[in-house]
Amino acid sequence: MIPTSALRRTSTLLAALIAAAVLAACGSNVRLDEPPVEDRTGTAAGAGGAGGQGSGVDQRGVAGVQVPGAGSTQPTQMQRIVYFDYDSFEVKPDATQLLEANARYLNANRNVRVALEGHTDERGGREYNLALGQKRAEAVRRAMSLLGVPDSQMEAVSFGEEKPAQTGADESAWAKNRRVELTYR
Repeated sequence: MIPTSALRRTSTLLAALIAAAVLAACGSNVRLDEPPVEDRTGTAAGAGGAGGQGSGVDQRGVAGVQVPGAGSTQPTQMQRIVYFDYDSFEVKPDATQLLEANARYLNANRNVRVALEGHTDERGGREYNLALGQKRAEAVRRAMSLLGVPDSQMEAVSFGEEKPAQTGADESAWAKNRRVELTYR
């Protein structure tokens, strides 16, 4: 028979070891003194000194956000949404002028990139809608490519039903959600 005091010491020691193991498992190797995002713009992240005027980085080392219309490459007076019929990824003829205007802009500004963001309405499964959104984005990419825009300026992505333009469970809301948005970078 083991004395009660020995059992208590053993259980206390065992509890301490378990707590130490749990805390060790919760540890992280993430370095908090390094920037979390790689700067691929070709300029150093703190090129004027961190928090320096004109560096794009505030005193806490957080990079500023570029707002469309505030010196960004986002064209302001141009339509940038292509709408689609239900369960279709065929670019409709009424999108021709919109695509031609955007292609002219991209061809005149070869350093500008555009994300072609495919969306669907809420009907259909998640995987199906992601695939349909991608097909819509790729259809717009092909149309823009035929208008002379190089593939290196375009990126086709799908959000499926995840980012609706309009909420609601009627045809008018669904029609607004079946789209490809051209987002300039």
